[in-house]
Amino acid sequence: MTSRRMLLVVHTGRADARDTAAAASARLREAGIEVLVLGDEAGDMRLPDVEVVPAEPESVVGSELVLVLGGDGSLLRAAELARPSGTPILGVNLGRVGFLAETEQAMLPATIERIIRGDYGVEDRLTVDVTVATRDGQTASAWALNEVSLERADRKGLLEFVLAVDGHPLSRWGGDGVIVATPTGSTAYAFSAGGPVLWPAIEALLVVPIAVHALFNRALVVAPDSVVAVEVSESTGANGLLMCDGRRYLPLERGAHVEIRRGTQPVRLARLYDAPFTDRLVRKFALPVAGWRG
Repeated sequence: MTSRRMLLVVHTGRADARDTAAAASARLREAGIEVLVLGDEAGDMRLPDVEVVPAEPESVVGSELVLVLGGDGSLLRAAELARPSGTPILGVNLGRVGFLAETEQAMLPATIERIIRGDYGVEDRLTVDVTVATRDGQTASAWALNEVSLERADRKGLLEFVLAVDGHPLSRWGGDGVIVATPTGSTAYAFSAGGPVLWPAIEALLVVPIAVHALFNRALVVAPDSVVAVEVSESTGANGLLMCDGRRYLPLERGAHVEIRRGTQPVRLARLYDAPFTDRLVRKFALPVAGWRG
């Protein structure tokens, strides 16, 4: 019988996360499941009888699941490792909101038992792929689960750019920048910038301007297979910066051409519950619902 392997990704800066990792690792190993931990986290936890692996996508190959103990930042880090192999990610929230997490710290014992039984489903989440072309013909690529943001890199002047959809220019904007988000990311940076919340089952891309000076400055929802392009003006007053999930950065020179499209590979999230997304919104944002009679 093939042995089961699972990778732990832990926010080791938190004492409760380290304690939670120790409890999870002990129970998984007791059930005969091999536990892997990342080399840059292993020294902080000192877990016995685990395999230490480098923080590279190749280390995830062969694992059944990536178990994340932390907040959304930890889960986004895990996504960088798990996406290439299509390994599902299950998040246990130890942070403040933890919108991407499937369960909370108090539910850890029950969560581990369900993992041991293989009692979970898997949901694919839409991602975006990004290509950046410079004036001298150089290209770079990146991807994101939540969002791609193009922003001014400093406070000197406005970032001026033209936005196009499917090869057709839509509007010229000057301001702090623009966000292109997935439905998953609609509750993250795009939400803070005034964008709408999209249910995860919706396939679409969300375009949210950031403090732009224009009459046409509202968020847009475009088709999932649309190509959103941004051209940084040659005369822009600010240097630009492209950020993917707030974790991966690329500088944007004047004249740069950026294309953002549906990702060729999704991120797979493990699911334990079929709770409606409405309930998740109410719980995570502590929304007032008193008075509803049904």
